[in-house]
Amino acid sequence: MSATTAMQKGDLAAAPEDVHGKISKKTVELDGVSVTEVTFGVGARWSQDLKGYAGTESCELPHVALVLSGRLHVVMDDGSEDEFGPHQVMLLPPGHDAWSVGDEPAVFVEFSRGNDIYGA
Repeated sequence: MSATTAMQKGDLAAAPEDVHGKISKKTVELDGVSVTEVTFGVGARWSQDLKGYAGTESCELPHVALVLSGRLHVVMDDGSEDEFGPHQVMLLPPGHDAWSVGDEPAVFVEFSRGNDIYGA
């Protein structure tokens, strides 16, 4: 039998907050995976709040996430678009813009492998 990894736990509530305009992120690092709670505040938009930091025309990171609350509208570079709400899981390939919809922040929890987040 192969060796197993020890059980791990992180606390997103205790994680430091990384804020860019109306978008905030809190990340917990576990072996092999980063778990990030992302909040798009009311009126937040990737192309307004994170584009300058990312240095790209659209978001070039892939995302696998579970939406907890609010609604997030996503437009891909090819023009396709969709909206995601509570309890929905989204898989977004690179090349998109996204913004919160309505009068409630869009909150989702994202899972990544470290090389698909800014600064990695």
